[in-house]
Amino acid sequence: MKNISVIGSGTMGNGIAHVFAQTGYTVNLIDLSQEALDKAMSTISKNLDRLINKEKITEADKTSTLDRITTHTDLATGVKEADLVVEAATENMVIKLDLFKQIDTLTKPNCILASNTSSISITKIGSATNRKDKVIGMHFMNPVPVMKLVEVIRGYSTSDTTTAIIMELSKKLSKVPVEVNDYPGFVANRILMPMINEAIYTLYEGVAGVEEIDTVMKLGMAHPMGPLQLADFIGLDICLSIMRVLHDGFGNPKYAPCPLLVNMVEAGVLGSKSGEGFYQYTPGSKDLVVSTQFQK
Repeated sequence: MKNISVIGSGTMGNGIAHVFAQTGYTVNLIDLSQEALDKAMSTISKNLDRLINKEKITEADKTSTLDRITTHTDLATGVKEADLVVEAATENMVIKLDLFKQIDTLTKPNCILASNTSSISITKIGSATNRKDKVIGMHFMNPVPVMKLVEVIRGYSTSDTTTAIIMELSKKLSKVPVEVNDYPGFVANRILMPMINEAIYTLYEGVAGVEEIDTVMKLGMAHPMGPLQLADFIGLDICLSIMRVLHDGFGNPKYAPCPLLVNMVEAGVLGSKSGEGFYQYTPGSKDLVVSTQFQK
């Protein structure tokens, strides 16, 4: 494992590229537009500056990390020499299946194909390829450079060899890999998303307000961030998408997304990335202010 290709340069993709490059791997970062790639490189640079300020790395470390990353808008060029491809595109089944079908034909036969999906079936993704044994999930946590966990998801046909390689590779990134099997939501989101959904129901039904719900969970359950603030941070559209995967996958009404969540997403209120969710987000401000929609 020397050459890593990362597809998607958004929040997760640039974080994954950052971690691999900082660990010494050659990284090809791929996206549809150069503008998106330039924004990703700027984010990586700023995150490396934070590490310099904390005296965890040097300026030379930053320079060498950035030098290991090459950006591409052409998928074929970006993956042709890869030993591992990590897909971090949008959480959409159709897009992911199309991508894996393409990269299966564009990569070397021994290349492992991984998805950073947070809920979509690895077995289903692998079915779009002719190398089902080499398709696996690498679910990094956000923010990738900070969070230690990598959920390593085995599809139905993922081989022991592929799993062992990815488990060992994750450790080399100074991460803690946890092997799980391929069922809707895996472990992290099967537990986390129903909790967030229940917090939204608690607000929807008027049991308590936004700050009250988050305060109970932070002070009573020792959560570093309340579930409604966390939902904003993840993205309400992502939360809704995962709840629908759970609901469709298990056919159990307990996974039905709260109507308030559905309405907010349909209104384009997506959390911190849209500037408003359960809280309001002002660039440069660290103050947490409840959205006017939920103020008493």
